[in-house]
Amino acid sequence: MTLLKEHDLGTSESKSETIVHVEIDGIDVSVPAGTSVMRAAAIGGVDVPKLCATDRLKAFGSCRLCLVEIEGVRGTPASCTTPVADGMRISTQTPRLEKLRRGVMELYISDHPLDCLTCAANGDCELQEMAGAVGLRDVRYGYAGDNHFDAPADDSNPYFRFDPSKCIVCSRCVRACDEIQGTFALTIAGRGFGSTVATGGRDFFDSECVSCGACVQACPTATLEEKSVISLGVPRRTVITTCAYCGVGCSFKAELRGDQVVRMVPYKDGGANEGHSCVKGRFAWGYATHKDRVLHPMIREAYTDPWREVSWDEAISYAATRLKDIQSRHGVASIGAITSSRCTDEEVYTVQKMVRAAFGNNNTDTCARVCHSPTGYGLSQAFGTSAGTQDFRSVDQADVILLIGANPTDAHPVFASRMKRRLRQGAKLIVADPRRIDLVRTPHVDAAHHLQLHPGTNVALMNALAHVVVTEGLVDESFVAERCEADSFAAWAEFAARPENSPEALASVTGVPAEDVRAAARLYATAPNATIYYGLGVTEHSQGSTMVMALANLAMATGNLGREGVGVNPLRGQNNVQGSCDMGSFPHEFPGYRHVSDDSVRAIFEKEWGRTLDNEPGLRIPNMFDAAIDGHFKGLFVQGEDIAQSDPNSKHVAKALSSLELLIVQDLFINQTAAYAHVFLPGTSFLEKDGTFINAERRINRVRPVMQPRNGKHEWQAVCELANAMGYPMHYENSSQILDEIARTTPAFSGVSFDLLDKVGSVQWPCNEKAPLGTPVMHVGSFVRGKGHFTETPFVATPERANRRFPLILTTGRILSQYNVGAQTRRTENLRWHGEDVLDIHPFDAEERGIAEGTLVSLASRVGETSLHAHITDRVPQGVVYTTFHFPGDAANLVTTEFSDWATNCPEYKVTAVEVYPKSAKAAQLDGEQSVTHSGNVTGESVVRMANQLADIFEYLGEQEGTARIVNHLRRFWSPAMRDELARIAAGGEAALSPLALAAAKEVVPPGALAPH
Repeated sequence: MTLLKEHDLGTSESKSETIVHVEIDGIDVSVPAGTSVMRAAAIGGVDVPKLCATDRLKAFGSCRLCLVEIEGVRGTPASCTTPVADGMRISTQTPRLEKLRRGVMELYISDHPLDCLTCAANGDCELQEMAGAVGLRDVRYGYAGDNHFDAPADDSNPYFRFDPSKCIVCSRCVRACDEIQGTFALTIAGRGFGSTVATGGRDFFDSECVSCGACVQACPTATLEEKSVISLGVPRRTVITTCAYCGVGCSFKAELRGDQVVRMVPYKDGGANEGHSCVKGRFAWGYATHKDRVLHPMIREAYTDPWREVSWDEAISYAATRLKDIQSRHGVASIGAITSSRCTDEEVYTVQKMVRAAFGNNNTDTCARVCHSPTGYGLSQAFGTSAGTQDFRSVDQADVILLIGANPTDAHPVFASRMKRRLRQGAKLIVADPRRIDLVRTPHVDAAHHLQLHPGTNVALMNALAHVVVTEGLVDESFVAERCEADSFAAWAEFAARPENSPEALASVTGVPAEDVRAAARLYATAPNATIYYGLGVTEHSQGSTMVMALANLAMATGNLGREGVGVNPLRGQNNVQGSCDMGSFPHEFPGYRHVSDDSVRAIFEKEWGRTLDNEPGLRIPNMFDAAIDGHFKGLFVQGEDIAQSDPNSKHVAKALSSLELLIVQDLFINQTAAYAHVFLPGTSFLEKDGTFINAERRINRVRPVMQPRNGKHEWQAVCELANAMGYPMHYENSSQILDEIARTTPAFSGVSFDLLDKVGSVQWPCNEKAPLGTPVMHVGSFVRGKGHFTETPFVATPERANRRFPLILTTGRILSQYNVGAQTRRTENLRWHGEDVLDIHPFDAEERGIAEGTLVSLASRVGETSLHAHITDRVPQGVVYTTFHFPGDAANLVTTEFSDWATNCPEYKVTAVEVYPKSAKAAQLDGEQSVTHSGNVTGESVVRMANQLADIFEYLGEQEGTARIVNHLRRFWSPAMRDELARIAAGGEAALSPLALAAAKEVVPPGALAPH
């Protein structure tokens, strides 16, 4: 495709349903009432000259270039600020207008350097284009007068340059920062001839600027210009693709010269971002061509040996031979794979297919296990499907937003900008978070309530909110009666109304004053439209699944589902977390969230794949680790995920990886996981991928390659070749055929194809005969499961608690400039903003420990220790410390523990008991403390822990019903090996099992039916 220039209609669209008819230069045009004359003219094919106007910003009317004549109206009004009226007759080209426009343009050019031939924006400059459009041929005033040609340029930002000598003070950059990004980092300083764009700091880098690029995109001249354009020249062609960072799923125009990317420009027609971006997607794409990229396969006999570069054929043959050998000696279930949330749907689909059809088991899991698996479990229980309910546009209709366990300005910045815009328009915000995140209070956004709860008490807080809704008559009775199960609602309402769930009773648990909880509950429940957005602060807890169900309960009870402005919306962390789950990466589910034990579903895939498939769940990631240490699991394929850095209790993960006979890693770089690998298969960056990503709003976006795979092979091709080498024929001509197979086998995707996506841009699943263009809002009229299901949510405190030896609670998260384990962003200029993980600590806790700003401290838990520099801040409450996990050298996950969600094994990253000491005091820090080791029957230890967690959750139901619930859960989600181990422990009278867990264990597999080992 040649360089794509989107048509700028000058002003934003009117939402009026009333249509008016006008005549512009003799052309009849019909547009919604409230449309500007400029936009109406553009719709009619007449582009009025403009400089300060763009359809992404409010009309400003400062450049005076867009003047028009209107019959019966005096003067020459600005077309950008003049709305059309029915019957208007408008002229955009008259001798009078031409003279006025040339005069205006002369004034601009008289104070503008005439270096067009050497300017980086030559051929891509609106000022240059408009000078031609108005017929400017000379400047009567000369160039000897006062000007700004000597104004010094600002090169402080690593990605763009600010050259005030070329500024025409149109204010587009200032308005973009205000209206689109919502940071308000720029302003116009001075007056008249002295007016200039200014930042609040010494320069752009020192200011509040978040480098989203909105100002650069809005600038009509070379005043704000990407340094890549200055270096490489104006791009010549465009490929539309999708960002590979967070779960917002922004669409971009990759603009190139030949095969070299010059810049990434947010695509105005992108359904998720609508032309906006953040610093990562806009600028941090250089990792794709970084010198650290591994471009050739490598093998070695032992992970302690040096790597040996080999051909693709040798690497595939070597891996397949060793995998088959492992299975011949240790059984079919001794190998498995982990799929990536950074890879395309098609790449993920082929990996889980390889496991099920070529490996012959269900030992496939995904990195979504460690972030949003509770979302899948909890929402499917309540609504019948494992995904968020709304599209991002829905927040524009919200009156109250409950934001819990999420920090969008850092983790989902493009959506955060949209949310901030709605808040500035008057929507109310409730933030539930232990930290004072940016959205709690900034100069332009102020939350109505900050419920600063203790880490690990989410469920207690939700129960307190539910108590207020039920006991104060705030339930939407008609919605519940029409849309929800009467019996489950009645049981939940009785549970919520219990005195022990009142805000007053739970205040000592959550740390949130009862009056604040009551006020927040009333605000949410009485709003015309109230919506919930949540993140990993909800899911990464021992009660993550319980919490998701509690959010669903609250939304159903108040009728906030099934229309715009409401819903329960997970903010997904990685670019394809939703897609990796949708594609069947979990060990108990085929694509489309259908259980492996369902004979009718299994028959679909057996027919398509030509293999008999296992009907029992396979191993989850934590169980793979335990079984590896225990000697039963021997081979693992890891696709695009650095589990050694990202998963909790890093020492335990390292021991598991080093216990494997064969570890195959498919990735871009040699990472912490690859340090233990025997085979390295080079992966592809998003700039080379051809397929689809699915974002947090279920939006299926095309990922188009802007260059051929630098490693010589698409990732799905390597997977297919490995399956073939293992004896299972697996072949596709292209990735489009893989999506076609997904559509044939998965009802929610039955209408999806590359052709459809290329035609309409993107769709949100379900996309099928009932919804051929997708489903922006779920559960309209009825839930996917029929009636909405309420679940009682008893609060069970995490076993991980502060004590005398570890008196602080550590919680973790992300920061704007870095992404996940940092493999991509650490190889870009984003290091300028955040070059290491630091430990946030409250001033009181710091002073008590003799810690000053920047002190190198030891962060220790009962499982490990690492070192970080301290940052003293009152953003964290006393007793809580916080860090990120982007840098392998800082190794935050050395200290996180093995505790996890009772239903899904999602790790409890958000609650770890720790102590912090100045590094110099290390010798005295934990004198005599015994660290936890992972020797002996680790599988047995973890099985006992997980079974007892289940018992704690269901104990309130009583012995008979509680046992039945546990047994059902074990049969649906635990692998036969895990159930077998639990039954053996129960048969031996293991005292570590609680009575309820022991009763369930004896029912799952009767001891007499145990298979001999």
